[in-house]
Amino acid sequence: MTPTHLPGRVAIPSLPEQTRTPPSPTALESFNTAPADEVRRALLSCLRSPRWADRIADHRPYPDVDSLLAASDEAAYDLTPGDLTQALAGETLPVLPKGAYGAAHTALSAASAAYEARFGHAFVICVDGLTPNEALDHALAGIRSRLTNDPEEERVVAAEELRRLARGRLIDVLRGARNCATSHNAPTLGKYQDTSAP
Repeated sequence: MTPTHLPGRVAIPSLPEQTRTPPSPTALESFNTAPADEVRRALLSCLRSPRWADRIADHRPYPDVDSLLAASDEAAYDLTPGDLTQALAGETLPVLPKGAYGAAHTALSAASAAYEARFGHAFVICVDGLTPNEALDHALAGIRSRLTNDPEEERVVAAEELRRLARGRLIDVLRGARNCATSHNAPTLGKYQDTSAP
């Protein structure tokens, strides 16, 4: 696993990009042809930035899913500080896996309160591709290590985590699935149901 290159301290190692099965071409076709307001609502469930959602919606149609995901990444990289603040304000603490022990809830709640007091926004972390126990360990380790970042370093890390979350949520919207990695669930839109997925 190669660490993400960020200025200053590297808070947590990067994880591999999405391991989900890609959406079907039919799902992309539906995304490309759906009414703009419906697409924007779905996109805002992926990342609470109107600028990001408008940019993705306005550049349809996409020839393939990789092009859509590249556009999502590019739009996320181009978020202004105000856009980032707005997107972070729409986030909530990651949901712990079912059966997580009480001490984990207490530890994550306490660390989250300290994080929000220090940085002024919810802790965000992408746990896609991890088992529930790995996700819990990754979230707890991540929040503890990121508390040592200075505010500017943490904005860079949080922006990268938001980009990764938006990418995963966008795949889920196309597949008609819900993202269990956070409590920020995307709506399941009938037009985007991918019936070819296992």
